[in-house]
Order: sequence, then C-alpha cells, then structure tokens
Amino acid sequence: MRKGYEMIQVNFNTVAELMALAESQQVPVHEIVLAREMHDSQRSRGDILQAMLRNWQVMQESIERGIQSTERSLSGMTGGDAKKLYAYREQGYMGEAAVSAAAYAVGISEVNAVMGRIVACPTAGSCGIVPAALYAAKKQRHLADADVVLALLTAAGIGMVIDQNASIAGAAGGCQAECGTAAGMAAAALVELADGTPAMIGTAAALAIKNLLGLVCDPVAGLVEVPCVKRNGFATVVAMTAADMTLAGIESVIPVDEVIAAMNEIGRALPKSLRETSEAGLAVTPTAKAIEKRVYPD
Repeated sequence: MRKGYEMIQVNFNTVAELMALAESQQVPVHEIVLAREMHDSQRSRGDILQAMLRNWQVMQESIERGIQSTERSLSGMTGGDAKKLYAYREQGYMGEAAVSAAAYAVGISEVNAVMGRIVACPTAGSCGIVPAALYAAKKQRHLADADVVLALLTAAGIGMVIDQNASIAGAAGGCQAECGTAAGMAAAALVELADGTPAMIGTAAALAIKNLLGLVCDPVAGLVEVPCVKRNGFATVVAMTAADMTLAGIESVIPVDEVIAAMNEIGRALPKSLRETSEAGLAVTPTAKAIEKRVYPD
C-alpha cells in the first residue's frame, strides 16, 4: 500500500539523499519526488500527475510531428532529418529501438527549431532526450502513459539535484549541463521503468552524465539548431546505453553526486567562448561563419 503523503520525508539535496529516502521508506523514487512537489507547490497529488500527463502528451505530439515533418527552420539549417532517420530505423547498426529513439529526439528538436510546441526538459536545447528515451521504452515495453508519468517524476528529481548543485544551462556549464543533465534524467527514468532499485537509478544517471562531461555549447549563429538538434539524438542513445549497462549489473566507479560535482567544476572551467556565446568551436568554423552571415546579413 502506498504511504500517505504526510508520512513521506521529502527533503533531499543530493541524489544519494534522494535514493536513501526511497530505500528507507520503501517507496519508489518517484514517490519522494512527488511528495516534494506536493510540499513545495501546495498542490494535490492528482493535480501534479495531471500536469505531468499534459506535459507527456505534448512530448508525444511533438515526437509524432517531428518524425513526419519536412519543415525547415527559418535559418534553413535544420528540418527533415528525423523523418529520414525514422525511415531508416530497421536497417541501422544499433537496432530499431535505438535508431527510433534517436529519430524521436531529433524530431522534437526540429519541432523546437520551427517554433513548435515542446516541453523544455530540462531545457529547450535538450528537449528531445528524455521524451525520446521514454517514448521508445513505451513502444518497446508496451507501457501505459501513467507509468511513464511516474518515471518522468524520477527524471525530474535527478534534474532538481543537478540544478541545485551544478547547472542545467549551457550559458553556465556548457552543453554537458543541458544534454548531459537530460541524459542522466532519461537514464534514471528508464531504469525505474525496468523496476530497477533506487541505487541503480543513481548509477544510471552517473554513467550517462560522466560520458558527456566536457561537452561544450557552441551553437552556429547562436541558434538552437547546429549542433544541438542532432546532439539530442546522440545523447538519447547514451542514456539508453547507461540504463542497459546498469540493468546488466554494471556500476559506476564514481558516485553520481561526485559526477555532478565534477560537471559543475568542468563547467566553471570552460572558457566563456564555449558557453553558448558562439565565439569558439563549431560556431567559428568557415562554414558556420558563412551561415551566420546569411542568417544575419549586414
């Protein structure tokens, strides 16, 4: 029987504390996060679950739009790649589930680039990763939307900790803070959907994040398109790999909270030119500068 909200302790500042609360109170991780949100927002359990379901519905709608669309962004840099990748899903090296997931992530990011309706999860630049991974899991495991909604709460719990102890903004910590955080959130949610333990949820987040450490934010012409859109597809596969490694019994040598601390340190060490300013990296290649001149003519 589920514990009443008033019985659940909700204060956590680290992933270790979040996992310990779930283990000590013998509830899933999502119940701790849900109780925390009820406490902080003063909303009912039902209201919060309905709000998350609406978010999930928007995520699914943007996936379906993305994998069918050939619409180009105003800059002309992106559009139509999700449809191409989805059409290729049965031929790829990674298998249909992984290729489909990458296509879903690219699709949402392309919807974002054409000013469509998306959910920032945790940011617009990383909006495709969590939804894509969970949509792939839903299809593969025939999951109910209600199950995915609970997993989204677990993902949110990981995001909350990272936001508090590092950053989820590319301008502050590079793309590791956006796509890295999203990959950690997605991996954690996938493990919960597979009935993994709280400790395994933390492990999955650690594996995903640490393999995206140091990822810079260098958007061409300052737009959330190149390399952001395709990067969402790659990071989704990282999240799925982290979940599978964890479920296979592999552990992260470095605990998740230490990985988050390292991400914060790396983000602070990154030069400003590689934190969303478009002053270095891919953004200053000859092709990128030509695109920028075309997008912003004198």
